[in-house]
Amino acid sequence: MIIGLTGKYCAGKNFIANILQNRGFSILDLDTLGHSVIEEKKTEIFARFGEQIQNPDGSVNRKKLGKEVFGKPDELTALETIVHPEVNRLTEKWITAQNGKNCIINAALLHKTSVFEKFDCIIIVNAPRLIRLIRAKRRDKLPWAVILKRFSSQKKFNTQYSAGNADIYRVENSCCCTGKNLEKQIDVILKKRTT
Repeated sequence: MIIGLTGKYCAGKNFIANILQNRGFSILDLDTLGHSVIEEKKTEIFARFGEQIQNPDGSVNRKKLGKEVFGKPDELTALETIVHPEVNRLTEKWITAQNGKNCIINAALLHKTSVFEKFDCIIIVNAPRLIRLIRAKRRDKLPWAVILKRFSSQKKFNTQYSAGNADIYRVENSCCCTGKNLEKQIDVILKKRTT
């Protein structure tokens, strides 16, 4: 079984990924994989976006790179053209290496992956906007304006997934949810998938 896992910014998808890992699923975090591919492709990225996004140690300053592409569709497309083919290749390779084991593809932009049509189901983690705002400020310590821009960029988040063929399940991660409550929601989903 291949499950896609996603959620809006600071909804708690990584926490849900940990629950699924404890249930025996192998997890591939595409955000982490993307970061490593950015480093692998840094020569092309510097050539396209300039040396000003380079850290003193020669690595890519992802925060500066983000400023170069955020809210700029042409620049974002240019970056995706460099990074996504390798991310997709490595994702396909990872799935093949699982030899049919249950696995999770965890990604903020799950709908852009080449394996989107292979998912048996998709789990979308939801959390109230206010809770996500508080989590974002605590975790990322970004200015409010930047956080609100990130929220705004995800207005069409749910419609991206309704177009696919996979069953969609939602996990509600509100302020009242405990770890046990989230585990119970995951177990209900997994039971539906195996019966």
